[in-house]
Amino acid sequence: MNFEKYARSGQAFVKKVATELGDEKDISAAGVILRATLHVLRDQSTAEESVQFISQLPMFIKAIYIDGWKVSGKKAKVRHLDDFVEEVHKQCRAAGHDDFTSQEGCYLAIHAVFRVIKEFVSEGEIEDLRRTLPEELKPLLDH
Repeated sequence: MNFEKYARSGQAFVKKVATELGDEKDISAAGVILRATLHVLRDQSTAEESVQFISQLPMFIKAIYIDGWKVSGKKAKVRHLDDFVEEVHKQCRAAGHDDFTSQEGCYLAIHAVFRVIKEFVSEGEIEDLRRTLPEELKPLLDH
């Protein structure tokens, strides 16, 4: 196992998110936004779809995705885009990142995360994920 390689590829991924967010040096904020987005997305997906989705991500990002994951049990499903954005914002605030001045700012940050994800995850897998999401959440994967 090459842990240094895993760390480098994970850092490169988070740095891409930071760059998409407009500040390639703010790795900490990018990590918080990435984690929150992945966790809210994870809670909208089935375990099977989640495993298929993360299979194409760097090992470090897979670890972020599964951190704290309770595969069984009841999860609160988010059905509306505004609720998804609010849940991401809430998780960011809980992690000490409250730089969003508006819901639109959080929405744009979520799209930045998805733009980077789409560099790593095949279009076919993105389409599989899209099929599992409620209709109103599908635009998250469009940018």
